[in-house]
Amino acid sequence: MTHRRWFTPWLLAGPAVLWLAVFNLWPAVNTVILSFTNARPLGGGRFTGLANYQRALEDDQLADALVNSIVYLLICLPLLTLLPLLLALLVERKLPGITFFRTAFYTPVIASAVVVALIWGWVLDDRGLLNGLLGQLGLADRPVSFLTDRWLLLLSATGLTVWKGLGYYMVIYLSALGNVGRELHEAAAVDGASAARRFWHVTLPGVRPTMLLVSVLISVSALRVFSELYVLSHGTGGPGGRDMSVVMLIQLYSRGFTGHIGYASALSLLLFAITVGPMLLLARLGRKAA
Repeated sequence: MTHRRWFTPWLLAGPAVLWLAVFNLWPAVNTVILSFTNARPLGGGRFTGLANYQRALEDDQLADALVNSIVYLLICLPLLTLLPLLLALLVERKLPGITFFRTAFYTPVIASAVVVALIWGWVLDDRGLLNGLLGQLGLADRPVSFLTDRWLLLLSATGLTVWKGLGYYMVIYLSALGNVGRELHEAAAVDGASAARRFWHVTLPGVRPTMLLVSVLISVSALRVFSELYVLSHGTGGPGGRDMSVVMLIQLYSRGFTGHIGYASALSLLLFAITVGPMLLLARLGRKAA
């Protein structure tokens, strides 16, 4: 009979537990601790209670960043939930050359977000490709401020996110559509159901759990948006910093030798709380739908 020592499981699980404790648990605990201090990169760190959270409630810049992040979420969520599903329905058909279109739609996903944002910046600049085209067609007397107007910059960044995310979520939907029984479609067609009714009564219920999963992923990504707005605004956060996202604001306060680490930590925890909200709401909707 083999004798097992009590510490054998701990030896096997130890490296993974140590890794999680050092690189996941401790940074999270340290962020909570720092949020109650006035810590800076060089010195400081005195306990200040809820001062950082009180400052956040009175911060107009945080209010602007929060509005921008929510607008970003409200635009991205329906577009990136529905358009990839329609795209997946189109490319799931076995037609000649359909592999080319699947590859073309997925290509933006593998490109770096920074590189894609730089390309879009060149297209949307005052002297860029799109403004040149509008001028040539006589549709605009002067350059449209895609990158220097608050809301146009936000819409431009949203368009970039949607364009880059289509292929990624399309692949998720393609996997889900493969699990929808073809015999159900055939039975509905025999009963005389139109394509629209088959989509509503057969396809949509079959991919509903995947739609909820995609919605959660989009919500988290949209509230954490950084690269698109940062690159398109050349690091300024738009005119007067009013196009800044919450993540950009955290980065602004935490960087440099004068960074307000304590305040940035409090903002990080507020962003975490805001991100958890949509996830809980969507999980509740998922349970109701089930």
